[in-house]
Amino acid sequence: MSMSTAEDRAGATEQSLSEEEYRDRLRDLPPSAKLVAKVLETDSPLSQGQLAEESLLPDRTVRYALNRLEDVELIGSRYSFRDARKQVYFLKR
Repeated sequence: MSMSTAEDRAGATEQSLSEEEYRDRLRDLPPSAKLVAKVLETDSPLSQGQLAEESLLPDRTVRYALNRLEDVELIGSRYSFRDARKQVYFLKR
């Protein structure tokens, strides 16, 4: 068990991004991805539906933004503790 905990800590260390690296990865993304990242900065973890509600973007646009943010490894996801059918998203910072 301590072995997996050490691995988790090592993975968390690798995931930390400097502010400059975070901005560089975000710079070339579409405006919808930047907006979703901004919403996640202020309130996370959030589901896709909650992100659509907070950002006022359509569900399809939010899904596209989440995919783009995942491609550049700026967000992570996990299953919701409240509803295991849903995933929630958070920034990797």
